[in-house]
Amino acid sequence: MTRVVVLDIVGLTPKLLKHMPAVAALGDRGFKARLDTVLPAVTCTVQSTLLTGEPPSTHGAVANGWYFRDLGEVFLWRQHNALVGGEKIWSTARKANPDYKVANICWWYAMGADVDWTVTPRPVYYSDGRKEPDCYTWPPSLHDELTDRLGPFPLFTYWGPNAGMPSTQWILGAARQVFDEKQPDLTLVYIPQMDYEPQRTGPDSPETIRAARQLDDALRPLIDHFLREGATVVALSEYGIAPASRPVDINRALRRAGLLEVYTQDGMEYLDPWTSRAFAVADHQIAHVYVRDPADTEAVAKTVAELDGVERVLDADGKAAHGLDHERSGELVALADPDAWFTYYYWLDDDRAPDFARQVEIHRKPGYDPAELLYDDTVPAVKLRAVGQVARKKLGFRYRLKTVPLDPSGIRGSHGRLPADPDHGPVLLCSEPDRARQAYAATEVKSLLLGLAGLHTEGTRK
Repeated sequence: MTRVVVLDIVGLTPKLLKHMPAVAALGDRGFKARLDTVLPAVTCTVQSTLLTGEPPSTHGAVANGWYFRDLGEVFLWRQHNALVGGEKIWSTARKANPDYKVANICWWYAMGADVDWTVTPRPVYYSDGRKEPDCYTWPPSLHDELTDRLGPFPLFTYWGPNAGMPSTQWILGAARQVFDEKQPDLTLVYIPQMDYEPQRTGPDSPETIRAARQLDDALRPLIDHFLREGATVVALSEYGIAPASRPVDINRALRRAGLLEVYTQDGMEYLDPWTSRAFAVADHQIAHVYVRDPADTEAVAKTVAELDGVERVLDADGKAAHGLDHERSGELVALADPDAWFTYYYWLDDDRAPDFARQVEIHRKPGYDPAELLYDDTVPAVKLRAVGQVARKKLGFRYRLKTVPLDPSGIRGSHGRLPADPDHGPVLLCSEPDRARQAYAATEVKSLLLGLAGLHTEGTRK
């Protein structure tokens, strides 16, 4: 058997590879291929496909979150691996080798997965409302082994307006430590650095190019180390981020059409999914639209299709054609134009927005909010105010950070659609040339990784 390391470099594209010679060298040593991703091209969906070899219609991760009909709630970024159906790569590998060992360093749906070592972000939520950076590990002893050497997991640079290299550097350090000390056969490493600037400033901006070069410098010694140790290294991306600057307020359109309902508490409006005839769970460039009464489906589809920035609306046949015909999907799925993306906003007056709208609050918002990457420039001295609020938190006072703008126009990149331009699409590089091809489907990556490991298994996708 050969040890395999998979570097999931979010947002890696052929265009960015021109600025990342250390990563590009993997393709020179072995091969480079186009990676044909799945719809929606978002983290939870694509990672689930890579690890199971199945489309969303089978594994059920139809987006980064969805409407849980049995609970009557929208949840994004859940963490339990039981939400993903299909046979995972480690289960297939163990049919050929029962002792096959796997380390998951920050790939999603990590908690409860039947792997040997797990590391995933997991804040401490104190009873007084405070949230402190930390991570979850399996086994529990791995937590102190990592944090004693690397320090606490830098959660506030993993996402939010300060997102950047410190979280990636911690993850790379954890990956090397686990690889060296635990000797896994398969090491999965999630690398978030290129998820930030392409959304903030655009995939072609000087800031993005600078971030790509910075990441490449950090990856060079790690890749060299893995290769010296005899591992096969695969670098891939779930999606590429394309230029996008047109926000589409899909839920506001549904509300104006009399289809979406809200309820009010303390002067703030909250989405009411229980009584709404239709509402959308927005996720980058796709939106699952949930329609309570089938008799309304055609009218809802017409309302959404007429929105400026919507390319098309998938009905039951369209969902089936794209492998999205799963019970968790909306009755309709909206696709944005190439330069557009969907907001989750449902209020019509910013004074009625819930307090979490102005905060980094990924678990309470009923949709994805890329504006969490930005500071709200309309707030005087917003960065100093944020520092002051954090200081209050450290002293044990309750606090409420207002850093996120309600104007989403600052966003310059998005993803989720199938890429229109291969230069902005995902890519796969491998240090071994034997399995070179022009393109791999995301559903074929599981089989590729098993083959690179030297495992011969039955029932994997060819």
